[in-house]
Amino acid sequence: MPATPSLPIPPAPGDLRKQRSDGVEARGQLLRTALRLFSEKGFAKTSTREIALAAGANIAAISYYFGDKAGLYRAVFNESLGQPCDDISRYQPLHLSLREALAGFLGGFVQPLKQGDLAQQFTRLHFREMLEPTGLWAGQIESSIKPAHAALVEVLCRHLGVTKADDDVQRLAFSITGLAMQMFVSHEVIDAVRPQLIATPKAIDLWTSRLVDFAEAMVAVERNRRESLANLKKTKP
Repeated sequence: MPATPSLPIPPAPGDLRKQRSDGVEARGQLLRTALRLFSEKGFAKTSTREIALAAGANIAAISYYFGDKAGLYRAVFNESLGQPCDDISRYQPLHLSLREALAGFLGGFVQPLKQGDLAQQFTRLHFREMLEPTGLWAGQIESSIKPAHAALVEVLCRHLGVTKADDDVQRLAFSITGLAMQMFVSHEVIDAVRPQLIATPKAIDLWTSRLVDFAEAMVAVERNRRESLANLKKTKP
């Protein structure tokens, strides 16, 4: 008589929770390690074996969670900090005042800076991607950056009383974005010259508030410029 096959004993609920927790942590550790190495050495010069060793993981874990090196890189690029200003609902709703909209946009943009070294690594990764493109940067421009920019342009048009965005509205939108980008691009310089400006989440929040002041002033200058041009046209014979 053949032996009755034994059925696997399902894990207890507590064991399931532990497995899920361990899996999330293992995946997160691989992401953090890969971010550091990819940002330092680039995609081509970083091996999955090196990442697994530095993360204290089996190389098979990379295949399990990400498929391959390209899948891991894609996850690092898209998941490490989230996308700056990717929550358009923070600044696009019609009921928001100009200041509220700018605060939502700029606040969401600089939020990743509160993660310290991770933000610097992510910035370096983006620079590497632009210098040594794999195609992800172009994809992010289409999927995330263009929609966010278009939403900001729409907000500016609304508060400037413009029905259709012209080049000056586009310039204004890029300039406002540049205020926040400066904090990422110049992070190491700021840290060397005046570290207390970005040393804590509270300091970053204070700088963000100042950015909103500066952005409001930029919008006011553009509004005044347009009004002056309109008045000049009216006075011409």
